[in-house]
Amino acid sequence: MAQQPGTSLPVVLVDDESAVLFSSKMVLNSAGVRNVQVIEDSRQLMPLLEKQEAGLVVLDLFMPYISGTQLLPEIVRSHPELPVIVMTASQEIETAVACMREGAFDYLVKPVEESRFVSSVKRALEMRMLRRQMVSLKNSLITNRLENNEAFSGIVTVSRKMRSLFQYLEAVAGSGEPVLITGETGTGKELLAHAAHRLSGRSGKFVPVNLAGLDDTLFSDTLFGHRKGAYSGADTAREGIIAQAAGGTLFLDEIGDLSLPSQVKLLRLLQEGQYYPLGSDVAKMSDARIVCATHRDLAVLMEEEAFRSDLFYRLSVHQVDIPPLRGRKEDIPVLLALFIAEAAESLGRKTPDPPQELITLLTNYHFPGNVRELRAMVYDAVARHKSGRILGIKSIRKTIGKKVAGVSPGGKGVAVSSDEGKYPTLKEAERLHIEEALRRAGNNQGTAAAMLGISRPALNRRLARM
Repeated sequence: MAQQPGTSLPVVLVDDESAVLFSSKMVLNSAGVRNVQVIEDSRQLMPLLEKQEAGLVVLDLFMPYISGTQLLPEIVRSHPELPVIVMTASQEIETAVACMREGAFDYLVKPVEESRFVSSVKRALEMRMLRRQMVSLKNSLITNRLENNEAFSGIVTVSRKMRSLFQYLEAVAGSGEPVLITGETGTGKELLAHAAHRLSGRSGKFVPVNLAGLDDTLFSDTLFGHRKGAYSGADTAREGIIAQAAGGTLFLDEIGDLSLPSQVKLLRLLQEGQYYPLGSDVAKMSDARIVCATHRDLAVLMEEEAFRSDLFYRLSVHQVDIPPLRGRKEDIPVLLALFIAEAAESLGRKTPDPPQELITLLTNYHFPGNVRELRAMVYDAVARHKSGRILGIKSIRKTIGKKVAGVSPGGKGVAVSSDEGKYPTLKEAERLHIEEALRRAGNNQGTAAAMLGISRPALNRRLARM
């Protein structure tokens, strides 16, 4: 019976001394390793590994019934992907060398220093998770299919770029490491964060918080909560949002707007898995998975020393960059049909059909507001539509016409050159610009006029002069 994708794999401690099992489990729990199973009878280990997937086995060598010396090669042979840490009282070099040759991940001599034990376990778990991710990603790329299509049901797309992102996110979903989602405003970063949570298999809630505009005190109070009397007006104690996300996912939107003092506190949370409520000197532990999103360029912010590089590298263990709508134009017809149907249903009207020129107009528009802007355009057009089978698009033409025609979001204009290759005159540039608009619009003058930001009669007058 395989473990569900995304759930944390257990650390299995095998020792015939109950005191050792208890203390080892407490050490791991206090270090944030929550899923720990103990086995006092070594005969139970192999049947357990056949029934469920494990993240790691910590194995004593000298036990009654079946010794660790016998179990180690059997585990390595039957479960080669499973790391095994040998933890025993034997200090003999020959024994340690023999265990490492048999495939042990590490060899620890009792009594083990707590920090050494925790470090070894976490390294082994990271390697185990990396192996699972590589296998999952390899299978996705080979089969070109998703194991959990329903996790992405809230995202409508036919784009191969988006499907590749889905496959990557599915592969890393089981990791407890942070996910950083980047992309322009309106691309659907929160939808992808929801998908990451559903894929993780975590039992806790998905808890979103927008960090834009939060100063350091408000950030701490919102996330970590406060004790009674922590500040003026704090008449009662309050748990923070992070407590609500226990066992689940904490989604931090607009991470690029976080102040430097707050960044230090978030870094401590990520590194140590603990935080301090305002007014408290007692740390609380958190097992929430952190997913962050931003539309800002964090590399630029780091150069400007407005964002800590150590926090960036901690947040970007898994990074997803959502392409803008203009980079996946194949999605525009699908989204257009969806939004028209949704808008008509919300207004209690019959769904109108989009004119063909609307597809041409939209696919030639750069959409600085991405999917959110397209949705707003369509809902407005459907609300304005009075009657008839074909959707009126006067409002969409007007909206697009107000934008700077032919200019990309980066501010670079459409390159033009005359037939002779020399720098074009204004008259030649106007002709080339109009010809390009007509080409993109499939010679539809109404659409070309909207793209140029002028009326159709104005375009006709210019065509007459050409």
